[in-house]
Amino acid sequence: MKAPGLALAMALLPGAVSAATCRDLTFEGASFTLCEVTAGEDLRLFSENEGGPYGGFAALQADLAAQGETLVFAMNAGMFDAALRPVGLYIEAGVLQEPLVTRDGPGNFGLLPNGVFCAAAAGGPGPAFRIVESRAFAQAPPACWMATQSGPLLVIAGDLHPRFREGSDSLNFRNGVGVSADGARASFVISNDPVNFHRFARLFRDGLGLADALFLDGSISRLHAPMLGRSDIGFPIGPIVAVVEQGE
Repeated sequence: MKAPGLALAMALLPGAVSAATCRDLTFEGASFTLCEVTAGEDLRLFSENEGGPYGGFAALQADLAAQGETLVFAMNAGMFDAALRPVGLYIEAGVLQEPLVTRDGPGNFGLLPNGVFCAAAAGGPGPAFRIVESRAFAQAPPACWMATQSGPLLVIAGDLHPRFREGSDSLNFRNGVGVSADGARASFVISNDPVNFHRFARLFRDGLGLADALFLDGSISRLHAPMLGRSDIGFPIGPIVAVVEQGE
């Protein structure tokens, strides 16, 4: 049964690849775009190349094309500093680049509980995708081939973050990721309308039926979804999560 207030509109071009299928949806009158990635797809994190931070999708797309690869889907993958370096835990292709941060602090990242989106190596033990609360991650780190830390957690084992208020007037464009109960699917969502945290979290829990979801970022949120004819531009962004396929 379709969840109340959720209307999905498929927008795939004929012959489009099946990887990272993206579609537009509405939830409680607000517009969102959802891109779903399933276990076995080539999901990666990207921060920089030899020339420095990518800063956006065009530079990454050009870099991959030069290697004979196609950028199928991409989204900004968490918060970053003035140098476009990731804030918090960041593991790219199995290499730890930034350490886990467990202290509270100002801003959305420090609004505890926050968490880590972790993807296992292909064929590795355990679920392909998981979202783990940061302090729990510190106590028992799972094996992550790629991981990015952000905050706050939107949905925690089926509960909304305790600091969210339904009537909050803090409206912004937002993006985040949720994980299915079996860890086989990661659902990346960006809002096309300004929404508060409470509605954004309820989209994951009530609209998509996901018990765990993590906020990635706000006003700078970007999406690259060529199957929808979309590749957002704007201020430079830090780390990027993307699905890649072989062949241009």
